[in-house]
Amino acid sequence: MVRYVPKEANLALLSGRCISIMHGYMGKHDITGLGVSFPAWSDKSIGNVIAFVHSNANYLKGLQSQSYFQDMKDCGFFKVTNVEAVPESCGEVRFKRNQAIAKLFVGDARRRLRRLEKRASERGETFNPLKKSEAKEVDVFHRIAISSLSSQQDYLLHIQKNVPEKQTEPEFNSYGFATNHKFNGTVPDLSNLLDSV
Repeated sequence: MVRYVPKEANLALLSGRCISIMHGYMGKHDITGLGVSFPAWSDKSIGNVIAFVHSNANYLKGLQSQSYFQDMKDCGFFKVTNVEAVPESCGEVRFKRNQAIAKLFVGDARRRLRRLEKRASERGETFNPLKKSEAKEVDVFHRIAISSLSSQQDYLLHIQKNVPEKQTEPEFNSYGFATNHKFNGTVPDLSNLLDSV
């Protein structure tokens, strides 16, 4: 687990940077099944702790040794725990990237409309979108800022937490999260271990 210090720091940015490092590490070493957990998650914040979970401890030790984590630890911004086995008594939680949430915001809607207008123009069609204004209720979510090295763009991950009925296989996207459709992985609920971190 990585605990951020000081608590006033922008947790979404720090989490985003940690996840970006993990994403690059996974891609470089062709690793799958690495999940992300936020043990200090609340309705107000993702918390000041991020944990990475995988069945192979060597993968986690390799991730832990990445220079970003070591530099932040040496500067006193992070506390990094040793890689440890998860206690059998831990329940399961699911942290899900919900891309449908982004579609509820005006900026994303504008981008999609511009893209659709361009495609219609390329096909020689008239673009005449229908305006929908239906209210949608969304469960609690938090945003995590991510920078993509490949596209050189910044974007937000909209993350939700839920408690599944049972543990599922560790199937996650390349950012370590479950998704609405393809990936349904769960991670251990590490919230009860925070006192020992």
